Amino acid sequence: MVYRIVSVPIYSEYIEARGHSVIKALHPSTFELTKDSDISERGDCIIGVKLDKGLKELDDDFKEAARRDSSVIIMILQVDDLRDIVLARGSSKLILEDDRRIVVRRSRFIGPETLAIESSKAARDLDRSIIRRLQDPKSILRISIHVLDLSEILSK
Repeated sequence: MVYRIVSVPIYSEYIEARGHSVIKALHPSTFELTKDSDISERGDCIIGVKLDKGLKELDDDFKEAARRDSSVIIMILQVDDLRDIVLARGSSKLILEDDRRIVVRRSRFIGPETLAIESSKAARDLDRSIIRRLQDPKSILRISIHVLDLSEILSK
């Protein structure tokens, strides 16, 4: 079998959030980042506060790529020397207009705050070492988000 190397466009965004003492990250179907500086004990999907960008502020080309049914979204979550990787899908139905929150979902539910659907991980699935560090308000969560448009590969 002969394989031809195909060029796959990659669109990237880099965002940061902070830890908070009440982060639990126990939600079974989502995780969330918020610009809010304070959260309640009930926010068990929240993994970061003081987010530096909401969905509305992300680059237009990035959002256009995420809105393709053929897109794959890779998120790399990093605190200090610890990393976790989340794979998800984009969708032509994504709204990407929330200016305060970013939510990643295991389900196919889409709201203005939804970045990605059919995620490989929810809050409770994330590396617990990272979550423990995020319980320190001084911790910084660095997130790189990459959208790959697989339409070229899928058309073969």
